[in-house]
Amino acid sequence: MRLALFNDGRLAIVDGEDLIDVTEHLTTGDPGAAGALHQHIENVARGGAARTEPAGLTGLPRIPLSDAVLEAPLPRPGKIIGAPVNYLDHKAEMEYTTTVADLGVFLKANSSVIGPGQDIVLPYTDKRTDQEGELGVVIGRTAQHVGVDEALDHVFGYTCVLDITVRSGEDRSTRKSFDTFTPIGPWIVTADEIPDPDSLGLRCDVGGTTRQRTNTADLIFGVRELIAYTSSVMTLHPGDVIATGTPAGVGPIGHGDRVVLEIERVGRLEVGVDGSEAVPYTQRPGRRAR
Repeated sequence: MRLALFNDGRLAIVDGEDLIDVTEHLTTGDPGAAGALHQHIENVARGGAARTEPAGLTGLPRIPLSDAVLEAPLPRPGKIIGAPVNYLDHKAEMEYTTTVADLGVFLKANSSVIGPGQDIVLPYTDKRTDQEGELGVVIGRTAQHVGVDEALDHVFGYTCVLDITVRSGEDRSTRKSFDTFTPIGPWIVTADEIPDPDSLGLRCDVGGTTRQRTNTADLIFGVRELIAYTSSVMTLHPGDVIATGTPAGVGPIGHGDRVVLEIERVGRLEVGVDGSEAVPYTQRPGRRAR
């Protein structure tokens, strides 16, 4: 099942070329900034979700997908967790001496999320900003010190994530947390649709040219290992998102570019790039003369 947010936070099941509006069927009250899908994930974790079988959806409004404005399925996840250097080919291209096994994971600000069709806003005119296409794992059950064999039992679903990165000297969490630096979408595919997340084709294009092409089978820490490791460091809660790492092919994005990430069995996420308000790096707030 594919679940999406659309048209000012309404919740839908994607059914072919239509959206079935299940906002009133699957949510209660105001879901707040985290959004209706986040509320639904929490309801599922508590065992209190409404039925979503086709028989239970008869008579609900249907909207052509072409007429809807899709939004980030999780506009404010509790945590966004990144896995640095989780493909060997990316390690080689960046000339890193370490991998995720040495570095552990990092956090991105949840305020950096945008959805399909929105723009990545470049902060600097003179610092390279790169695209990084990644499989996103959405946690569905609280996970703390879970084992590799049980890790997938804690997954709600999967989505596309672009981990946008400024190549400057700050810590990863700073360089990757600018507003708009975490496009997510176009929807979440529930875990039952993807029995093996470590066998998915991934492709990322910028300006119509393919830059990244891989299979998640090449991850250093596969999805199971990544969940197990991360849950040994921090408790994972329903609605948290793990970005599993990017393969070789990262490169600069510029004003007017279109960035497209496609992941097999998950979906296609497309966003734009806006550099119209970028400033020189030396003009950033807080700079001090040396």
